[in-house]
Amino acid sequence: MLAKAKEKAKNLKTNFKLVEMDAQSLDFPDNSFDTVISTCVFCSVPDPVQGLQEIRRVLKPNGYLLMLEHMRSNNEVLGKVMDIINPIGLRISGANINRKTVQNIENAGLKVIDKELLMSTIMRKLKISPNK
Repeated sequence: MLAKAKEKAKNLKTNFKLVEMDAQSLDFPDNSFDTVISTCVFCSVPDPVQGLQEIRRVLKPNGYLLMLEHMRSNNEVLGKVMDIINPIGLRISGANINRKTVQNIENAGLKVIDKELLMSTIMRKLKISPNK
């Protein structure tokens, strides 16, 4: 995906740098960003709480994390189905479909301040503050 992004970036008339790094150990100083955007990332980060804590570290105190993320459904039956089939998806794509991402966000010291539920409660669009 990074190679595709670099190819597309060649045609853009803006200045930015694309880099690859471990979400659990970001190579940026504290309080570096006004906004961090994450799209379907935390299903595959080995320690999602550590990754979210890293985002909290690099966000400015008045910044925001904007997430579009799939996660375990709050529906009891659908959540259990997701738990049962998770090993298959994990083996095929390396993605956990049953992560409790909202709980991970809270465990990382972040606070959800706005949310939009998509696909019932499986897909969510979240606005998150680094201040609990």
